[in-house]
Amino acid sequence: MTDEKLAGLAQQGDVQAELELFNRYRNTITKYSRGFYLIGGDVEDLIQEGMIGLYKAIKSYDPNKSASFATFANLCIKRQIQSAVRNASTQKNLVLSSAVPITDEENDELGIFLISDGLSPEQVLANRQVYAELKAAFAKELSPLEHTVLRFYLQGLSYQQIADKTGQTKKSIDNALSRIKKKIGQIRKNLFD
Repeated sequence: MTDEKLAGLAQQGDVQAELELFNRYRNTITKYSRGFYLIGGDVEDLIQEGMIGLYKAIKSYDPNKSASFATFANLCIKRQIQSAVRNASTQKNLVLSSAVPITDEENDELGIFLISDGLSPEQVLANRQVYAELKAAFAKELSPLEHTVLRFYLQGLSYQQIADKTGQTKKSIDNALSRIKKKIGQIRKNLFD
């Protein structure tokens, strides 16, 4: 059954059709969520925001418009996640919480980009300084394997896919991600506390 048909059924109250759409878009939401960092939150919080975006897409999709459901849903998911990240930036640590895709889409290199919409030139400059400090800290603290594992993880690859690409075991990937999380926590603490 097509996404468009399922959306129509879900709008009429078919819970099974709605669940099927959530299952179909779960990986898309997870992959997109991994590319952002939310101060005070984690990937699960962003995945939840993506699910809210998908729910909004299901409820408001109009098949008479020119977009397919997939196009519309992806847009709603991305906007919901980006909105959550922007809303976090209204808190007191504006520079820190105006986060940021963690991957550089132009050259696929690890980095943290900081949103500049609506920020003053001083805030944009401060964000660039934070980005430079984080990038330097990642380069210093993460091993080459950890750097590679993190890049693949942020691209949405499973532990097994990362293991296959790096020639490591699945357990090695799990251990590397545990070390990465600890190191990122320490980097964050060193730079921002």
